[in-house]
Amino acid sequence: MNLVRFFPFLAWVGELKDKEVLRADILAGLTVALVLIPQSMAYAQLAGLPAYYGLYISFMPVMIAALWGSSRQLATGPVAVVSIMTATALAPIATSPEHYIALAMLLALLVGLFQLFLGVFRLGLIVNFLSHPVIVGFTNAAALVIGLSQLSKIFGVTMPGNASDHFMGRIWGVLEQVGDTHILTLVMALAALAIMLGLKKYSPKAPGVLIAVAFAIVVSWLFGFEEKGGAVVGHIPEGLPNLQVPIFSFELLGSLLPAAIVISLVGFMEAISIAKAMAAKTKDHIDPNQELIGQGLGNIVGSFTQAYPSSGSFSRSAVNLNAGARTGFSSVVTAVLVVITLLFLTPLLYHLPQGVLAAVIMMAVFGLINFNSVKHAMRVNKHDGIASIVTFIATLGLAPHLDQGILLGASLAIGLYLYRTMSPRIAFLGRHPDGTLRDVTIYDNLPVDERITAIRFDGTLYFANVSYFEEAILHASADHPNAKFILIVGNGINQIDASGEEVLHHLVERLRDNGVQLVFSGLKHQILEILERTHLKENIGEQNIFPTSDAALEDIYQRLEVAGDGEVVCPLKPGFKAENYQRVES
Repeated sequence: MNLVRFFPFLAWVGELKDKEVLRADILAGLTVALVLIPQSMAYAQLAGLPAYYGLYISFMPVMIAALWGSSRQLATGPVAVVSIMTATALAPIATSPEHYIALAMLLALLVGLFQLFLGVFRLGLIVNFLSHPVIVGFTNAAALVIGLSQLSKIFGVTMPGNASDHFMGRIWGVLEQVGDTHILTLVMALAALAIMLGLKKYSPKAPGVLIAVAFAIVVSWLFGFEEKGGAVVGHIPEGLPNLQVPIFSFELLGSLLPAAIVISLVGFMEAISIAKAMAAKTKDHIDPNQELIGQGLGNIVGSFTQAYPSSGSFSRSAVNLNAGARTGFSSVVTAVLVVITLLFLTPLLYHLPQGVLAAVIMMAVFGLINFNSVKHAMRVNKHDGIASIVTFIATLGLAPHLDQGILLGASLAIGLYLYRTMSPRIAFLGRHPDGTLRDVTIYDNLPVDERITAIRFDGTLYFANVSYFEEAILHASADHPNAKFILIVGNGINQIDASGEEVLHHLVERLRDNGVQLVFSGLKHQILEILERTHLKENIGEQNIFPTSDAALEDIYQRLEVAGDGEVVCPLKPGFKAENYQRVES
């Protein structure tokens, strides 16, 4: 039995015998913990939970995902996008703060079970339905939503409404209260932002988040920030969270499952994208299905320790990699340090201003905004650009229901893809001077032959485009009444379904009845297998299927000569020189 398959951490645990590797992992784990502790508290509030719940999500999910995932540097834990999606899913159905916390645990369990299911049954490819342009549009919009959602805490005013209300209306309500700004809160938040931005620019290796938070705590304590009306984190229960079994009912399952599925896919997409980016630098191998198992187990175990859904963090993973992490043990070190904080250090966090936590979130999410990616998607493919822009606008417009924005974007991307494949490129071919067959609509005056119509079909032949394919072939036959052969160059046909096979069957018989022979070249192995299984190959005739277009044309010209056309100029024949060309009329 291959134990590494079931215990992936066995692949690297032996490397810890090397003191250099162990030292690097301990240092990296400490560095990440210094960022994670304040950041997790900020993200917990973004999820609608008390700040200290951020610490509860920062040890078991972090450790389990590192031990059972495939990435050595991926830092799991609370992330901004998943946090706000959690708040959106729970706010409309929670009846009390206690019920809200119980629902968060159940949501983490459902997310974990769905991710584990996908990983165990090796269905990680399902995330491909969330295309990169859609993710880009969603990430940009979500970052703006998350950043703007912190304005009320930055100004020290009340956020009107509740988490399920229309987001832009709530932000407008915040702006109407700017005149009531709590000046000390604003000053503390701006000072924290200045410290983090300054250290990022002039001392990027310094733990800017921790330094800003430590500075704010000291200033808040010294100057009595809470007594002057400033909002602080307040009391944090000492010790580890109690083990609890998440509440469960079929009614709650129906309410949370759609959100759990979307959070699972979005969270995993974020995690695997980060993992692959780091693996490209470290030359490690990433197994998406194993990563799903790791993320899933992390969420499942976390749900029993009062954690809400977690995922891979871009910022903390970058910190982990840059700090020199060599194995997943760095995340184990991070988790242990969070446990130590919960056991002994929580009183130090009492005076942390809420506005500073909001500044931490803003600092993290605004770094995710990248409109150049949307422009790049538009340059690559107009439809991809449209999907990205629509996803961005929909996510902003539908906020706080971010899941609806990304589902709309994903549906549009799939629809546009189907639209493109419904009308694949069909090229009519002539003989280029370099000896190859080229599209006559791109290259002028290519030699063609009225007796032979050569067509290249670029795309999968399936139910959505078989009518387009059939019409193109029949129109070609009608437009070239003297053509005795139609050659389909099938190098670009990768798949064919039952509808495609049926259309080919009818075309072969219909054209043959009209005195036209359908000939195929370059068909791939999987296509030939289908033709054999359905006996269509017998209908077409073995003599009409060729490995290359040149072999097909050589044979066609031999048949024309045998048929009595005699020695004639053969414009499509391999080796034909364009300068000797004269159009052949039958």
